[in-house]
Amino acid sequence: MQTQENQVKKISFEGEQIFVGIDVHKKSWKVSLYHKDTSLKIFSQEPDTAQLVRYLRKHYPGADFNCAYEAGFSGFWLHKQLSSYGINCMVVNPADIPTSHKEKEFKSDKRDCRKIAKALRSDLLEGIYVPTEQGQEYRKVVRLFHDMSRQLTRSKNKVKSMLDFYGIRYPEEFYMATTHWTERFFLWLKSLTLTSEQGTWTLQWYVDECIRAKEQKSAARKKVAELSKTKLYSKNVELLISLPGVALITAMTILTEIEDIRRFKNLDKLCSYIGLIPSTNSSGEKEIIGDMTHRGNKYLKHVIIESSWIAIRKDPSLFKAYLRVKNDRVTNKGIIKVARKLVARILYVLVNQTPYQIRMEE
Repeated sequence: MQTQENQVKKISFEGEQIFVGIDVHKKSWKVSLYHKDTSLKIFSQEPDTAQLVRYLRKHYPGADFNCAYEAGFSGFWLHKQLSSYGINCMVVNPADIPTSHKEKEFKSDKRDCRKIAKALRSDLLEGIYVPTEQGQEYRKVVRLFHDMSRQLTRSKNKVKSMLDFYGIRYPEEFYMATTHWTERFFLWLKSLTLTSEQGTWTLQWYVDECIRAKEQKSAARKKVAELSKTKLYSKNVELLISLPGVALITAMTILTEIEDIRRFKNLDKLCSYIGLIPSTNSSGEKEIIGDMTHRGNKYLKHVIIESSWIAIRKDPSLFKAYLRVKNDRVTNKGIIKVARKLVARILYVLVNQTPYQIRMEE
């Protein structure tokens, strides 16, 4: 005689797909579950991957789970942990998630996780590239240099602002920009006194902040230089430096931000990732080409544009391309054209592992 326990049929979701949208926050996650056209459940939980996996496997044993969450402050650790449990996970750009006007007007965590799950179920999402763990660490080093560079610029501006406010002029020996922020210049700054003790204390605080920022930037640059000499980067750094306008920091920014150049199918895909494509507005027979899109990798976009300004002075073919497009009122249009051409050279050099040689004509 069968016991009651043996008569109970075990529930199995073998072959079924459960779509999981996760709205990630620091202290909690909002989770939405979908199966085909059915919304199964929306719940909150602690930011604990193991807890989420236990819940899914307990309530939907045997099912195939597909998860997605927005890229943001939490990086890629959730993707890594879910993948370690054998669960498919996608990290998506928040701007790529289909959003209705109502969802924009009445935003909530519940709506956010639900729209991620619905878009995932409808195959409307495309995941962003997830760098390797090693790649993420190396990228942080180069980004630290850029952060310290901006910090130094802010500190310099604070000092200059105080000098302008009190009408303090540079000595004649420091009139040239190349003599600014040298050791002798800092010695002069340290010797300055204002009309009150409080004003002098404030100025010297900003000067000390500037000195610290300069030392931090120098230390970060040294670390990037050490990284560039490793086996992973040394050859590609040498190839990139053969390009006009590309120096060490630019080369390392390109390599750490892109990581795998072959993941881009063509030049347009790479330019889109960097942010070197114009916005468009098309309706019927009317098409308006706007300014550069705000989307893109800000670190790459910055160094590519800066390198392009240098490149037109070193490469005649790039300078000629700049002149063909340059407009007296919109000089950026010409440099964006040069930037795209420089990106094409970067793509060629890295894919073919061939140094670039400047040509007089294209």
